[in-house]
Amino acid sequence: MKDPINRDGLRDQYWERVPLKNMTPREWEALCDGCGKCCLNKLEDPDTQEIAFTRIACRLLDDETCRCAQYEIRKQFVPDCVVLTPQNISQIAYWMPETCAYRLLYEGKALYDWHPLISGTPETVHEAGVSVKGWTVPEFEVPEEDWEDYIIEEPR
Repeated sequence: MKDPINRDGLRDQYWERVPLKNMTPREWEALCDGCGKCCLNKLEDPDTQEIAFTRIACRLLDDETCRCAQYEIRKQFVPDCVVLTPQNISQIAYWMPETCAYRLLYEGKALYDWHPLISGTPETVHEAGVSVKGWTVPEFEVPEEDWEDYIIEEPR
């Protein structure tokens, strides 16, 4: 499969030495591992702020490619879609997947070996079993009041 993110010509292992706020837009986008977990609907406990992931995916997620079907214009279809940036990562990192490169780097941790920047291929995230490929439920199929019935353990 061709990588939908252009990772050619990026600085060698930039994620290990360039602070998130100093990355170029292309470097920032290349951090995405393509797992699709950020597109899962989540429930937050109002008392503990604990985040629970559900199998229920955003209506724009293609669960075969684990990519947003309308990435460039997603806010037009899903106004409350969060656009992750170096400026807002500190407020958002806690609900990002634990395996997410943005969260890992924000927390000072290393990327996993299956990350496309390390493996050189976007398929390794699926081969490692950490993506949502093939097992999500579209959000329009489940009433929001039933989402608790679809809580999952985050795939790692």
